[in-house]
Amino acid sequence: MNDLGVVIIGRNEGERLRCALASVARQGTTVVYVDSNSTDGSVELARAMGADVVKLDMSQPFTMARGRNSGWARLEEINPDLRFVQFVDGDCELITGWLERAYEVLESRPEVAVVCGRRRERSPERSIYNRLADIEWNSPIGEAKYCGGDAMIRVEALRQVGGYNPTLIAGEEPDLCVRLRHHNWIVLRIDAEMTLHDIAMTRFSQWWRRSERGGFAFAQGVAMHGRPPERHWVHELRSTILWGLVAPLFILGLAWPTHGASLVLTLAYPLQVFRITRRHGKLGMSASNAWLWGWNCILCRFPNALGVLRYWSSRLSGRHQTLIEYKENL
Repeated sequence: MNDLGVVIIGRNEGERLRCALASVARQGTTVVYVDSNSTDGSVELARAMGADVVKLDMSQPFTMARGRNSGWARLEEINPDLRFVQFVDGDCELITGWLERAYEVLESRPEVAVVCGRRRERSPERSIYNRLADIEWNSPIGEAKYCGGDAMIRVEALRQVGGYNPTLIAGEEPDLCVRLRHHNWIVLRIDAEMTLHDIAMTRFSQWWRRSERGGFAFAQGVAMHGRPPERHWVHELRSTILWGLVAPLFILGLAWPTHGASLVLTLAYPLQVFRITRRHGKLGMSASNAWLWGWNCILCRFPNALGVLRYWSSRLSGRHQTLIEYKENL
């Protein structure tokens, strides 16, 4: 697999980066680590572990998309014969055997641009937020609309669409996949263990900021790709506006003239939770996970709505929105 390389992006990942680098080193593949102004010795660690290091110029706005593009460009400088790139977030550990499995799929199926597998949380029992992430990663097998941050991608396809959009602060992988599918490429999720992820989310404030970033991505995604036939994230944006903005404002706005009678309409929220829970239970999700996911899907609409408002505000004002950070250094 001399035509395969790995790009890891990160900032102040600490021990998580060591695990990520070690997992790649075990498989003997060229790796480029892209650092975005770490202060914890990540650059020195990566070099000591044999990675080629790219230090981003932080005078320019940072996005994860920009980091991935920079790593891919450096890999092509190192290896002009590069055909496939495995992108890995710095808080992830590659599962042994994944590179070979994904490589075989791309070799045997020239119509596939992206192949991804199962990402799992390292410690789902540590917090309900970690557990929610583990549920989120469990996507259906087969042709998919999107991939996540961890995926093996065909360089030919990346070149055709110009790589990741470096201006996006969130949702850069779905945006890439939309553009790839418009060029008749396939995004494929296979039944294989891919990465072990360490989201390390233990506080409500982290969950809130991550959900807020999701709302920003919904609004920006619809602005870019919301027209038919793609209708990228139109459903998610409409749901956010309904449950995170319109419904609460309507209920609260009527509370005074109805002497509080309008508050009974808040029962629509647990009814929605029940509907979502029942649907996922029928799909085979355990009862406890289905209930947790149901509540998450409804409650996240409030920070999602704040993210939507952030996007609209930044677009109308012409200001550049910086990353909405939720991760904490280890």
